[in-house]
Amino acid sequence: MPKGAILSGAGIHKRFGALVVLDDIDFAMGADEAVGIVGPNGAGKTTLLSVLSGAYPPSAGTIAFRGDDVTALPATRRCRLGLVRTHQVPKPFGGMTAFENVFVAASHGAGLGRDEAYEEALGSLRLCGMLGVANRRAETLGLLDRKRLELARALAAKPTLLLLDEIGGGLTDGEASELVETIRELRRRKIGIVWIEHIVHILLQVAERLICMDAGKVIADGEPHAVMADPQVISAYLGGGPK
Repeated sequence: MPKGAILSGAGIHKRFGALVVLDDIDFAMGADEAVGIVGPNGAGKTTLLSVLSGAYPPSAGTIAFRGDDVTALPATRRCRLGLVRTHQVPKPFGGMTAFENVFVAASHGAGLGRDEAYEEALGSLRLCGMLGVANRRAETLGLLDRKRLELARALAAKPTLLLLDEIGGGLTDGEASELVETIRELRRRKIGIVWIEHIVHILLQVAERLICMDAGKVIADGEPHAVMADPQVISAYLGGGPK
């Protein structure tokens, strides 16, 4: 475990009926780390993020955030503590503008008063390049703006640690480059990042450490290029599974 780990999990198991999705996962990261998570479809990556963020309870194991055991806390409580996530499929509040979506995140996710939530919402929209569509209904936005809105809502909740689930999926190369620049700005603001992403080349522009999962287990963890060159990782991506 990194010294002064901000987020850690020990012996994490997750079952859905007879299906084991996470199998004895140990995870830890420092407060100012940027950690990428890769692996083939069905490896358990999104489930791990869901357990860490509180969307799913673990079937076994413990989770600590900022030195406190949060295993029994729901996602809303973890969000207030600064552990915030985005979703692979953007889930904006329909019937509300982009600004209203982000304002709700600031006022309820971060627990800010009206004036502070207003300023936080504007700042998050500005950082994500969304001021020009702030008054558009969220359901009318295209994919890129929905992805940006998902990120802006998460930022408005004032994260200490941000969990990103394939936020680059479906974007063009140019759009993905814009996303990388936004995430680099978050790093400059000392926000820790855990990022699941299939577009490995953009992940490698941000991540200082890479974890590869396969079949619910961690099969490699370390320097990003070394992990991608690991024979077990190559085998997992080619369908051979861990050896």
